[in-house]
Amino acid sequence: MALFNFLTQEIAIDLGTANTLIIHNDKVVVDQPSIVAIDRRTDKVIAVGTKAMQMHEKTHANIKTVRPLKDGVIADFRAAESMIREMIAMIYGDKKPFFPPRYKMVICIPSGITEVEKRAVKDSAEQAGGQDVKMIHEPMAAAIGIGIDVEEPNGNMIIDIGGGTTEIAVIALSGIVCDQSIRVAGDEFTLDIVDYMRRQHNMLIGERTAEKIKIHVGSALTDIDSPPDDYPVNGRDLMTGIPKQIIVSYSEIAHAIDKSISKIEEAILKALETTPPELAADIFKTGLYLTGGGALLRGLDKRIGQKTKLPVHVAEDPLRAVVRGTGIALKNMDRFTFLMDD
Repeated sequence: MALFNFLTQEIAIDLGTANTLIIHNDKVVVDQPSIVAIDRRTDKVIAVGTKAMQMHEKTHANIKTVRPLKDGVIADFRAAESMIREMIAMIYGDKKPFFPPRYKMVICIPSGITEVEKRAVKDSAEQAGGQDVKMIHEPMAAAIGIGIDVEEPNGNMIIDIGGGTTEIAVIALSGIVCDQSIRVAGDEFTLDIVDYMRRQHNMLIGERTAEKIKIHVGSALTDIDSPPDDYPVNGRDLMTGIPKQIIVSYSEIAHAIDKSISKIEEAILKALETTPPELAADIFKTGLYLTGGGALLRGLDKRIGQKTKLPVHVAEDPLRAVVRGTGIALKNMDRFTFLMDD
């Protein structure tokens, strides 16, 4: 029995639309983009994560890049399974274990996920070597990850803006009291930027360039205190077909993504409307907590604060809040068992 325990490894996985993170032995050992490159002729996976991302939108007819997750759920089952398997293998680097270990996993899932989508996550994890697979909802994992005591009878509102979904949840007594899950998040901002560049500047850019624009000059407000420098963007002129460069400012990008941010604001207000009055009183005191990659968007906390008239706190290292919480839940399995789904 002791041998089997030795062979069982515990891992926590944040299976995200944009990035996948894995915690093993209390350390984030994998932090890679959720993307797979596949050889069309043999259907074999040739690269996963950063390597596949470097190929994205630059491939020829024999290679395709696939993002297995869309809107926070698995869209391509086989690619997801290959990606999870390859990323688990990255834990060991070049030192491959002599016996293939069995994995006890905790994976986080969006709160608005259906039973069928949940099943797809579990099946993919089991195919990739998971023996005992538990699932925890993203807002709950984010709350644990930023140090909130979720067992207390106090209300806390978590807004987790990821790549595919924005999860908004009011948490108290180790449960989600009310939640909103909308499929508007980082990916939607990226598409807004691609669309804006095409309409406003007659310029065609790819997803990767739009992602870089979002990181360098992305903003939720047209007027912020310490504005970033204007950013040069290279793309193809739609009129002449010739590559060209233009300079964009943060206020332009704020206009481009304004509609999507408004949808997130509406969802926050909807969640606040459905919050029981006693928990609403707690939230008035504690404010709102922003986590996920979207929390890094300049001025977003200020904009949500202006809309809700509540204090907004951005978690430190918001990108890793969910996986940290998943890791804590894995370590304290007996304490947090009832938070998890089988």
